[in-house]
Amino acid sequence: MIKVVTTFVIAVSLFCFSFANAQDFYGQAVYESKILMNDKIQINNSESMTETMRQKLEETMKKAFEKTIVLNFNKQESIYLQEEKLEAPKPNSPMNVMVFKSNGDGKKYKNVKEKIQISEEDIFGKDFLIVDSLEVWNWKLENETKKIGNYTCYKATALIPVSEEAKKEYEENKKNTGDGKTQFITALEPKDHNITVWYTPEIPVSQGPDRYWGLPGLILEANDGQTIFLCSKITLNPKEKTEIKRPIKGKKVNQKEYDKIFKDKLESMKDSKGNINIQVRG
Repeated sequence: MIKVVTTFVIAVSLFCFSFANAQDFYGQAVYESKILMNDKIQINNSESMTETMRQKLEETMKKAFEKTIVLNFNKQESIYLQEEKLEAPKPNSPMNVMVFKSNGDGKKYKNVKEKIQISEEDIFGKDFLIVDSLEVWNWKLENETKKIGNYTCYKATALIPVSEEAKKEYEENKKNTGDGKTQFITALEPKDHNITVWYTPEIPVSQGPDRYWGLPGLILEANDGQTIFLCSKITLNPKEKTEIKRPIKGKKVNQKEYDKIFKDKLESMKDSKGNINIQVRG
């Protein structure tokens, strides 16, 4: 009887120890991301743009679309922040492309227990705090596996339909372009697209880069046909634990309200023909 009780106590102690460790599980993942420019915009041929100017424009935009992002996470929360990599354009460079901070570049917080996400964003110096529910993903778990670094990853897919708002915005832009003004860049028609992610149960957190989450393991790679995220480094339970704090800076809005504010700001920058001019000197 004493032996049975002793065995039970040891088992309970081991369970409590494992549970405590799981609760304190934390880490950091570094992602490299890039936007596939040709799937979102195209640079048009023009007599006023030389081949050298075109190549420099493509190179500048490519660099603007490449980012390094750090995700700090624990079992319930994560905080996601872009590292600053870009240098300001030089005044005397042969090409000067106006690049501004884009929608979605700020700090992102996710809490999978409370099902909320909070982001800090700014629109030309004005700060906003976006508080909303976590996006719902209807993941389909596939049978395929592959190695990313030392981790065995499993494939999951989901369909992202084009919103009616995106369709309407494209049609409006289509009507407002042309009219005799030279167009260097044209937005392509938005379409439904699939997203493919690779997650590893070896890191048991339901987190991932950007807005992605909801799988039984950390998402190490994501590709929606327009943007690619690939994890380049993982550190688990480092000696110096990064505290995950909820963003608090800015005017509180939900995602729909923020999207409208951002869209209105872009509209205010357009000329009478609906164009946002890009300054190119060569």
